[in-house]
Amino acid sequence: MKKNIYLFILFFSLLTTNIFAQNNLMILKLTYGDVEIELYPEKAPNHVKRFKELANSGKYDGVVFHRVIEGFMAQTGDVKFGNSNTSDFNLSLAGTGGSELPNVKAEFTDIAHTRGILSAARSADPDSANSQFFICYDSAPHLDRQYSAFGKVIKGMEFVDMIKKGDPNSGAVQEPDKIISIKSK
Repeated sequence: MKKNIYLFILFFSLLTTNIFAQNNLMILKLTYGDVEIELYPEKAPNHVKRFKELANSGKYDGVVFHRVIEGFMAQTGDVKFGNSNTSDFNLSLAGTGGSELPNVKAEFTDIAHTRGILSAARSADPDSANSQFFICYDSAPHLDRQYSAFGKVIKGMEFVDMIKKGDPNSGAVQEPDKIISIKSK
């Protein structure tokens, strides 16, 4: 009898672990292919919650990669001015807007900003993250414990590498690529 109870507990724990892991996987659809992202709610719960809320409600669909710097990062997520599907779209203002939701307080972690890391973009105020995020192309240790890292690309980084790059200094992109969709897997 005890053996059956232990087996049940083991089975249940494996099942729930897999369910929770699935809930923290996102699919970012780009023109070039699908990108799988694993989120880290145990490290940055509020950033993960916001990202999933905006993604699953379709707010990121059509949003451009307005700032992309070769060897550094690709930035997107301005749902106000960067969404090419809305009347508010304005490429010259992309990067200055966010969502109608309140800003998210910083959640600095021990996650290093290495290739594939997803992190919250913000202004000079550490507690000003809202909807914008970036994906690192390479290690950026100067961002560690300064920006809230909350996920990582685990498949399809080669498609992120294909995103159209911007000006080498500012990163501003003319005729930028855009997010087709981001949804929970």
